[in-house]
Amino acid sequence: MRAAKVDKNQAEIVDAFRKMGFSVQHLHTVGSGVPDLLIGRGGVNLLVEVKDGGKAKLTPEQIKWHDEWRGQVAIVRNIDDVVKLVSELV
Repeated sequence: MRAAKVDKNQAEIVDAFRKMGFSVQHLHTVGSGVPDLLIGRGGVNLLVEVKDGGKAKLTPEQIKWHDEWRGQVAIVRNIDDVVKLVSELV
């Protein structure tokens, strides 16, 4: 397994979720295609993959994980994506 890579924008995205009242658990060290973050608020949990910029793509391992996951998962690339995701959750 390769070393966990943290996207440059992850700290900013984590900060945005926390300012909106979410708990945030980092998962990027798990590997195996597992998303970077677990967020939760109001009894709702969601896995979140952080990508840096509009052109960043999922790795083959992440694609496999997303294809096999039967729960909810979202991809965010910037603060606008965070705001949109939160508005869809509430």
